Amino acid sequence: MEFYRTAPTHDLTYSDVFLVPSRSGVGSRLDVSLATDDGSGASIPIVSANMNSVTGPRLAATLARRGGIGVLPQDLPLQQLDESIRWVKSRSPRFDVPHLFHVDATVADALAVLPAVEGHGIVLHDASEQYAGCIIATRLATALPDARLGDLVHGDLTSLDADDVATPRRAFDLMVDAGLDFAPVLEHGRVVGTLSRRSALRGTVFEANTDASGRLRVAAAIGINGDVGAKARALVAAGVDMLVVDTAHGHQEGMIAAVRAVRDAHVTVPVVAGNIVTADAVADLVDAGADVLKVGVGPGAMCTTRMMTAVGRPQFSAVLETAEAARQLGARVWADGGVRYPRDVALALAAGAASVMIGSWFAGTIEAPGVLRRDASGRLYKESWGMASTKAVKERFERLSPYELARKELFAEGISSSSIFLDPGRPSLEDLLDMITSGVRSAFTYAGARDLEQFRDRALVGIQSAAGYEEGKALPVSW
Repeated sequence: MEFYRTAPTHDLTYSDVFLVPSRSGVGSRLDVSLATDDGSGASIPIVSANMNSVTGPRLAATLARRGGIGVLPQDLPLQQLDESIRWVKSRSPRFDVPHLFHVDATVADALAVLPAVEGHGIVLHDASEQYAGCIIATRLATALPDARLGDLVHGDLTSLDADDVATPRRAFDLMVDAGLDFAPVLEHGRVVGTLSRRSALRGTVFEANTDASGRLRVAAAIGINGDVGAKARALVAAGVDMLVVDTAHGHQEGMIAAVRAVRDAHVTVPVVAGNIVTADAVADLVDAGADVLKVGVGPGAMCTTRMMTAVGRPQFSAVLETAEAARQLGARVWADGGVRYPRDVALALAAGAASVMIGSWFAGTIEAPGVLRRDASGRLYKESWGMASTKAVKERFERLSPYELARKELFAEGISSSSIFLDPGRPSLEDLLDMITSGVRSAFTYAGARDLEQFRDRALVGIQSAAGYEEGKALPVSW
């Protein structure tokens, strides 16, 4: 990229800059490839953050099926992390992950994980784990909370046969012909997933991120303490596709030693390390063996680092400097934090990021971990919290003695509980991916770029005032 008729004299955030349109020969956003070059295999440059309130197995599987990659958090016990990796790898890359319930479960049980919205549904099974019917999510809105789910199933058991929906287009046409908006997919009598018309349509646009064996890809994070090499070997044995060595201050001796320990363990998957914000940190971590650098200190919605410590750096400039340094060394960067709109994702890519990591934005989705709650006005939300907060510290060090745990809590920082509301119009991760990738694809066309490499080269970036940023926002009400 290059700056348009200006040169920055200070560090910049995403809201400080904008993209200038260029002469373009790209006629459609569907002519654009969003495939990244960071070794993740992703067909869209989106990574979900390794936060407990963001990336669980369901979200990781959903994101990979739409082309990105999720990073499971390091706070999970190693056995649970192993199980989560294997669970994601066993999900279908063609069909949605079903919401499974026993026939004796109640409507309230279902509404704790799935809102009554169109295009979604639940699948029921009996005591012998046999398919027992499905219920569209909107039906849950008209049933009593204590109603037995099995009692809501009437008539023939609706389903699709996996052999009949060999392609997404075939699945869409079949559902239209049958008047179905949601249905489970069965293979030899076993439920292997679900489909809606919209998810079938998405299958014609998005390309799943799969490994050489056709399984969904997933990443996992590890910390810098303990036997890092042994943890890395265990996760690779479980099938993980990328390892993220993660700590708040990535440019420290402990991180450098941890990355070297992972490399000494002879793991064969790409290694991500962070978080950092300078070219010097890039050089040290690449020398230690990192393939990708995670960039960002303080821009996240749940992070209080800058206000607590004054440490950090405006994110656009951090990505710009580190991406250039990494490229010269044959490495790549992930822009971690600070994105609020699709424009920010496009700007991170223009600055040189290979992928963009998203946290709190994804926490308020159906697929994120946690149960759905309602506030006093009836709005649905999920809880989110920072990974250095008291809540996160308690979960991470729960096996310590009360004394040692109390000492660590003294120095916790970050937000321990925040309500992330579900967008009624975009309640699922996939809805957000539709919006984000649509905006980024359009940004590529404005720059005349057909892929990420061309976008990095052709992007023209201007610097704007706060008033300029506000001018670009749509008005919520008529004037």
